[in-house]
Amino acid sequence: MDIGAVIGGIIASPFICIGWIIVGAVAGGLARQITGSKDRPFLNDLILGLVGAVVGGFIMSLLDIGRPDGGLSAFIVTLIVATLGAVVLIVIGRVVLRKG
Repeated sequence: MDIGAVIGGIIASPFICIGWIIVGAVAGGLARQITGSKDRPFLNDLILGLVGAVVGGFIMSLLDIGRPDGGLSAFIVTLIVATLGAVVLIVIGRVVLRKG
């Protein structure tokens, strides 16, 4: 067991969480702009973006598409995937609410 890697992971964890919060909030806001949805509170956009990242990642895995390992390119790809996943969620929500 590499204790340096463990300590490095613990130190990096808060920054990773902050990064996911930023990606989630931006992706949720972008998805709302793309779909023409009305503005919602920050927390709604954050949750939409985070769940959108999961949905987008699932779709990417189904299509067998990978992403870069790190750096700015990985951040941009993650933001795009999260935004597209959030758009899919908004569209599915609209379809379900129309039928209901």
